[in-house]
Amino acid sequence: MKDKIIKYIEDKELIKSGDRILVALSGGPDSIFLTNILIEISENYNLKIAAAHINHMLRGKEADEDEAYVRSFCEKAGINCFVKRVDINRIVKERGISSEMAGREERYKFFEELKKEHSYDKIALAHNLNDQAETILMRLMRGTGLEGLVGIKAKRDDIYIRPILCIERNEIEKYCLEKKLKPRIDKTNLENIYSRNKVRLELIPYIKENFNSDIINTINRLGILLSKDEEFINEYVEKSLDKYCDFKDELKIGEKLFLEKEALLTRTLKSALVVFSKKHFDFEMKHIYDIITLQRNKTGTRLSLPHNLEAVNVYKNVIIRFVNTYNEGKSKKANILLKKEELNNNIISFNEYDMEFTVSSNEGNLIFSDDSLVKYFDYDKISKNIEVRLRKDGDRMKPLGMSGRKKIKDIFIDFKIPKDNRDFIPIVCFDDEIAWVVGIKTSEEFKINKSTKKILKIKLIRKEQ
Repeated sequence: MKDKIIKYIEDKELIKSGDRILVALSGGPDSIFLTNILIEISENYNLKIAAAHINHMLRGKEADEDEAYVRSFCEKAGINCFVKRVDINRIVKERGISSEMAGREERYKFFEELKKEHSYDKIALAHNLNDQAETILMRLMRGTGLEGLVGIKAKRDDIYIRPILCIERNEIEKYCLEKKLKPRIDKTNLENIYSRNKVRLELIPYIKENFNSDIINTINRLGILLSKDEEFINEYVEKSLDKYCDFKDELKIGEKLFLEKEALLTRTLKSALVVFSKKHFDFEMKHIYDIITLQRNKTGTRLSLPHNLEAVNVYKNVIIRFVNTYNEGKSKKANILLKKEELNNNIISFNEYDMEFTVSSNEGNLIFSDDSLVKYFDYDKISKNIEVRLRKDGDRMKPLGMSGRKKIKDIFIDFKIPKDNRDFIPIVCFDDEIAWVVGIKTSEEFKINKSTKKILKIKLIRKEQ
């Protein structure tokens, strides 16, 4: 069996020589088996093994006994053991989520904390072949798609690994008996009040007895076959992500993605949400189709998503961002006033920008920059001062190349500037006239011509976040 696991590890490229591995150790047969096996093969790969255990405080004395058993097991095995107690019932009440979701979130949060603090390379989880079959069956009954029928993956993000996904539960139980490991048994796993337990205790035994005695391996072969198709499709999804999605402080999904075939569209949206949020759970097809409906709606329409995300229609593009963190840290300094004679070689700070002012003579050989944050103006057309501020109601300007005046609001609409961004765009005024809506429009009033004697150059530089 050890050779079987080593082959699986190498086929799936789960472990590298010298890896520091943190094992999720509940104290049950699967996690005890996994920990013991990794210790046995540690010399093969020069591994450093440690264990992480969470006491969910749901089963009173039994949970405390599980914790004590894990501590004792790790001490005898000579590996570090990290234990955390979490009152799951309290979290359920505070956050209004299920105990299963709360437990999962707290476990993964704990694993990530330990990985970061102690520099572990991999986090090993003890899912086995039976878990895989049960998962695929449950997803099938819920109406899953191709990705769901692939089942549990052997590796995720090159961090989470499942080295015993090739081993059946009866093999694990036999090993634990032979090695006299005496793992803890969670009695709730024997109660058929939970859906997974019903699949394990009733559905699979019924299928074995009446239809296919080798149903566990049959279902797993299905998962393996479909994983090949999924791998092929994902190559196109990756190309689609690169083509249509822009990942920065917020996620911008281009409108042309929504013209693609539905199979590619839905998969790309799901992948984009996972990449941006760094969360692999809770994004359902319902959320994906809600985003598609949102994109067909009018600009400014919003949609709430899991993990404190929101989607916004911005002129047929879809922006995904974290609620309450958008524009966080962006101050809204009202204005800065400078006298004309103070401009040359001056540098000021305005919200998220540093602004440089330079005055020079017009020698007729100036090479203009095409940078949208660098502009040139006729210095002599400024009477007294320059003001840098944010927009006000009723703001108007005479855009370059036009004879009439136009509302700043209409300019923002023409350039499809999101409403949430408009209050943070600097506006440069000479005396009482708007000369530059930064990054968008300059004024006809202050343009450089043949009679210009002095040139004012204004350059904005974004501060490092």
